Amino acid sequence: MDVKKADIEGLLILQPDIWVDERGYFFESYHISAFNKVGIKYQFLQDNESLSSKGVLRGLHFQKPPFEQGKLVRVVTGKVLDVVVDLRK
Repeated sequence: MDVKKADIEGLLILQPDIWVDERGYFFESYHISAFNKVGIKYQFLQDNESLSSKGVLRGLHFQKPPFEQGKLVRVVTGKVLDVVVDLRK
């Protein structure tokens, strides 16, 4: 997995290793030891997936402790503009 640190502290860009052959492709979207190795030590309790049509704008979500959640964005095809706002002082 290729990991890049973004300008915002704690924000990582993860590019998984993808294995391709004549059948198609395979990749691990989540593997606890790989995530732990790059400093992601959270336990996944829920995984949601949505499909958005072209031009759709989805809402910004904010949670205060103890109800905060991490966000894992996966782009299967096409492009996405994911906006991150750091509200920390």
